[in-house]
Amino acid sequence: MNRLLGRRQTTSSGHTSPDTMSLPGSASPPDVGIDISSTDYALRRRELMKMMSDLKSMGAEALIDLPSVVVIGGQSAGKSSLVEAVSGVHQCPERQRNMYKVTLPPSVTARDAYATLWRCPMECTMSSYATSWSCTITLRMGFDNNGKDMPKTVTVPFGRAITDRNEVEVWLRRAQAAILNPNVPSSSFHRKTIEELRSLKNTLKFSRNVVCVSIEDPDATDLSFYDLPGLIQNEEAETVALVKSLAEHYTKKENTIILTTIPMSGVLTKPDTLGAGAINQRRKWVEIIEGRSEDHTLRHGFYCVRLPDDAERTQRLSRAESQRRAAEYFDTTSPWNSVTDRHRFGIPGFVSDLACYNRTYVAYSLPRLREDIDKLLAQCNKEFDALPPPLADDPQIEVLGRVNAFCDVFKGFVNGSHEDKILAQRNRALYAIFKRDIRGTAPDFRPLENPEECPPLDDTQGKMTLTERDPGVKMMGIYDISKVIQEAIGWELPNNVPYQAKANLIAQFVKLWVAPSERCLAGINDVLDQVIDTLISVHFGRFKVLEGYVGNLIRIQVDICKALTKEAVKIALDLETTPYYTQNTHYLQTPVLPEVANPYYRGESPESKALRALAEAGYTGLSIPDLARLLPPDSREKELIVMADVRAYYHVAYKRIIDHIPLTIEHALHHALAEQLSQSLLTSLLTDVASGPNFSERMNELVSEDASIAQKRASLSTRKQRLSGIRRRLMTFGNGT
Repeated sequence: MNRLLGRRQTTSSGHTSPDTMSLPGSASPPDVGIDISSTDYALRRRELMKMMSDLKSMGAEALIDLPSVVVIGGQSAGKSSLVEAVSGVHQCPERQRNMYKVTLPPSVTARDAYATLWRCPMECTMSSYATSWSCTITLRMGFDNNGKDMPKTVTVPFGRAITDRNEVEVWLRRAQAAILNPNVPSSSFHRKTIEELRSLKNTLKFSRNVVCVSIEDPDATDLSFYDLPGLIQNEEAETVALVKSLAEHYTKKENTIILTTIPMSGVLTKPDTLGAGAINQRRKWVEIIEGRSEDHTLRHGFYCVRLPDDAERTQRLSRAESQRRAAEYFDTTSPWNSVTDRHRFGIPGFVSDLACYNRTYVAYSLPRLREDIDKLLAQCNKEFDALPPPLADDPQIEVLGRVNAFCDVFKGFVNGSHEDKILAQRNRALYAIFKRDIRGTAPDFRPLENPEECPPLDDTQGKMTLTERDPGVKMMGIYDISKVIQEAIGWELPNNVPYQAKANLIAQFVKLWVAPSERCLAGINDVLDQVIDTLISVHFGRFKVLEGYVGNLIRIQVDICKALTKEAVKIALDLETTPYYTQNTHYLQTPVLPEVANPYYRGESPESKALRALAEAGYTGLSIPDLARLLPPDSREKELIVMADVRAYYHVAYKRIIDHIPLTIEHALHHALAEQLSQSLLTSLLTDVASGPNFSERMNELVSEDASIAQKRASLSTRKQRLSGIRRRLMTFGNGT
């Protein structure tokens, strides 16, 4: 049987092609056929193979892109026969193949059925540094039952060292059964017979865990490769997808040399069946093998090997005899005997080149592998350092310490002494909005009989005009104020304006202060909740039980203070109802500027001109109120007085309330909470915990670490050790170790 083998073109951008690279510290690989067993090159080659074997056993393949050789092929592609020819051991016992003869449908051959038997990767490592032949098998377990990476790769020795080649087959089957049944101790498969293994119902259909076969053979070529389950088609879609994904996992890496077994069948028939007249077919195959075919190009070209047929397999031919027959076939059969590059035919040349390619890729990749592992280790250290350290203090000390730290930090937030000013800054912003809203409740008095013809008089601070007025404020002119006065008249004497008229007008803007006050308090409460939640998470979030328990106690105290603050704000607003009182009489009686009183004022007011003229006439020391005595009584004087008095009181009360409400909230809510929180928390905590049956156990429960954090720390710790070990092993190569 004849096969073509090749490799896809893979290279890392920005690096020299590994084809021209030599092993570090040595010359280019010697020519095939030269005895190199005692050369420096041989020593370096041995070190490389040992290092790669160590890295794989440490689980490095799951972390970095290790160079590897992978053998893949479809059903009846000759993959298993090729592996047997290269490794020198039989994987498919004749008795296993024969068992299919009575059970398989006529359309399925024994070799087709066997292709689905190998259900996990096999790593075969051959070493010539031995005086006699031996084989050892280990199981590399790096994946769980769902095919996910485990935190640590475990290498399990499987059975004794094998010295009889004929025993390898059954031991391989036993090893695969152990891989496919991970919940069963692997040692229980050591004595199972072929019949027992055949009837075994495996837990898994396929597995990513690896059967590792290490062969010591003085006649072998130093080489390591993976043999993957054969690609299948005549199976359930799920099974086909599993095998395909397994092949993709091993072949997707750039540093992978892929050996694809291709039978000379189909469009291009088998070489030994090409008739003398098949001139075009012969020419095509010669062009492919010699690398002259534009349609079939591989980086390392094609190799053609003749593998034993079924009749020859039953004879158990030696490796030397099989290779002699293959060489004789290629040397005597046209068109193969006309190809100049004889190194492309047969197992010896193929294995020699493959081993050289593999070693070169390994040596070429070492600097990048070291860089990759350093990056992974740095990232692992970063993630590990970001986790909270394991609990070191006594649980009681830890709990009390965190409670005290929380209370101290919160007090700093309230006082504004903490470096984080979010509470003070956001509250000041809300209080500024509150001031604006209260300013919008100013009475809209317009001293004209037709008030709509007069612009609003809204300047309370010199030149500030309202931009947002409370919708509850009504525009009021002379007639509106007159009506209020008339409705308030009781048993007053004539020419006496009832006080109730002013009180009713004051009540109109005071009642509008309730809504802005409530909005302000609601906003302040929201800010407090956000700050409290953040601080709870920061100080107690590491311990979820403690976070939930103490967080609940804290929020109870917050709710109590919120309720008290709501009542305090209500009391503060009630103080602005009856009686309407102030001792700030100076501010209350300060005359309104003439430019404010007269909406039609442009430039110097008439009052100012009059005072200046009187001063020039010798009447000095007069003020604007003195001018009123020069005028006859105003028919609307009482309405104007009511407007002036009510607006003056608004000015006094406005300045009072915009400070009083914020101070009430700050003291009743934030400062009260900060002062009592520590004592109330410790009292509640100790009372509740001490009342339980076991104080120590309860404290331990409160600071029990979240399972996800503990799991992540353990995982990162294991990964860190794993990466550190891999890094140390990579650094030892080339240092004489």
